Amino acid sequence: MQLNEQMHSWNHAAVKILDIRRIVMEAGEIQESYLLPANAFIYSIRGAAQLILDGKTHEAQRFCILHSGKGSSLDIRVSEKFEYYLLFYRAFLAFPTHRKTWRLSQPPQVQVAPFSLQYGFTPSNPLAILRYFGELEKAWDQASRLDLLQVKSLFYQFIHELLFQLAEQEVRTVLPDPIEQSLRYIQQHYREQVTLDFLAEQFNYSSRHLSMQFKRKTGHSPIDYLIQTRLTKAKNLLVRSDATLREIAAEVGYTDVYYFSRIFKKHVGLSPTLYQRKIRDQTLAEDHPLQFSESSIGWRWKRGYIDYENHYQYIDGGSTSMKRRKASSSMILVALLSITMLLSACSAGTATTAATGEGTNTNSSTSTATSSSSESGNQTNNENGTRTISTVKGDVVVPANPKRVVVLYLQGDVVALGIKPIATSDVFDGAAYKNELEGVNSLGTWFEPNPEAVIDLDPDLIIVPSEETYTLLKDIAPTVYVPYEKMTTEERLQSIASIFGKEQEADVLIDNLNSKVEESKKTLADAGILDKTASIVEGGLKEMVIVESKQYGRGSQAIYEYLEMKAPEAVQKKIDVVSDAAGSTLSMEVLPEYMGDYVFRSVYEGADNLNDNPIWNSIPAIKEGRLIEIDFDFFYYSDIYSINKQIDFVVEHLLAASKVK
Repeated sequence: MQLNEQMHSWNHAAVKILDIRRIVMEAGEIQESYLLPANAFIYSIRGAAQLILDGKTHEAQRFCILHSGKGSSLDIRVSEKFEYYLLFYRAFLAFPTHRKTWRLSQPPQVQVAPFSLQYGFTPSNPLAILRYFGELEKAWDQASRLDLLQVKSLFYQFIHELLFQLAEQEVRTVLPDPIEQSLRYIQQHYREQVTLDFLAEQFNYSSRHLSMQFKRKTGHSPIDYLIQTRLTKAKNLLVRSDATLREIAAEVGYTDVYYFSRIFKKHVGLSPTLYQRKIRDQTLAEDHPLQFSESSIGWRWKRGYIDYENHYQYIDGGSTSMKRRKASSSMILVALLSITMLLSACSAGTATTAATGEGTNTNSSTSTATSSSSESGNQTNNENGTRTISTVKGDVVVPANPKRVVVLYLQGDVVALGIKPIATSDVFDGAAYKNELEGVNSLGTWFEPNPEAVIDLDPDLIIVPSEETYTLLKDIAPTVYVPYEKMTTEERLQSIASIFGKEQEADVLIDNLNSKVEESKKTLADAGILDKTASIVEGGLKEMVIVESKQYGRGSQAIYEYLEMKAPEAVQKKIDVVSDAAGSTLSMEVLPEYMGDYVFRSVYEGADNLNDNPIWNSIPAIKEGRLIEIDFDFFYYSDIYSINKQIDFVVEHLLAASKVK
């Protein structure tokens, strides 16, 4: 960016001063990895320090000024007592015509904000700059409306002086590289919750453009890169420490040790335990230390599916005092209006399956709906075969009979309605409806699908479960956002059914589920089981998580919500008052106090073997044969298809277990 372009941008800028600070650091003090929360000027006035902006080192003596944009990483290493000003501001081109002119003037591969340039220099007239900072600080501290107006006036005068000295010294400015910034951020913060939207917001990029540029440069999406960074760190810990799997998972950013183990195996080919044993055996045989590459880009790895960290529990990342995160906005309950159109009547049997790849009815199991006609009730344009759907994002015009449907995460509901999509996000191998999606294209993680792959599929309808995926895909085809997290299983099914005009099919599915629930409860009551207590746990030798909610997954919906079985009193008290996912971590020593007449244990490949644990074996339900192991994959999902199958599993295994004495 040339100086005259900077002058042009500042001439049309609207500015807000966010903060002005004067900071003193002692010799030897270090500030590491501070992410600038806004555009910033740094002006040293005495002492000496190394200032490192996005990896570039500036030797700051007295009267050194630096500028960088929001999201830049700042390190300070003080060699001599160091005092400096730090000024944060936000600026943008005030009028649309100026913003458009700016975008058109930039190369397509650049697209950075006009006020995010990086540069540093020693001013030829340092006292003039110092005078403005001093006056700005004084006016800022007064904090009256009039003084704040003076702050803005002084800031423009400071910018004028700064640009004059920049021109006089012909200082070279550089554009920040958001991809390098993102790489550096991931390498430093892989333990924390990192999303594509957060990176984009942090470095002033659009999510879609950042993803495309990141993949072009590294060969991987940002989230894929994050996962590989975490797995590289996990490999080192597995081989070079005696930390438990839970400790290692938490250290590299996964609160769910089961998901960590699954994702490890998907990418490495071995479970963490087998990998640890294999590499340690090789080390002993070869008698020399292993070397692990931690190259920032260019891994060779098997691309496998990646699913959301845990449908019922978001990852809790660590935080630092330097980071200012944008909190996730709470999702609003969908208010989709009743939509219908006249569909051709189908036979009483199951719907016919079309060729793989077309979004038509599938011949599914008893969990899927039989096709039936729906009453007309929503706004339908019969001339061009479209309907207008009311969503939380406004009205969306969708095909009246979509043929090429892409769905993220909500596959079970779509399959239950007799629809076979052309592509979906990845599904766990043990999911109840896995076989119904045979031959369907995979788009990777549901929370970060590949937009280019979606474009290539030429969908006529996209269904997404989050704000982020809606923003990412909404320009490709008509996109309906379903905020499922605030819905019951029935509400979620009904809202998705309304997209396809299948409200009657949804009603049939719900009625069938309710009938199954009543029949199952009667069966359990007749067997003397329904009034017994049940506990749901997952974990290993060191600790167990006990489920304390109907919305935790791991069978909690089937057991506590639908079959209405009770937990032991200490657990049931929490279930009665908790509406969100909840659970407590217990040591093995106190676990028996929370165990019911029947124990359901969520397991996955690599889970600890508890057969030889004396405390575990002392629990009456375990000792007397009333332990039921439930597959993590199978009980992960909460759609109506999965709930149907889970209820069947639970009832069958309760009846097969030993009776309570």
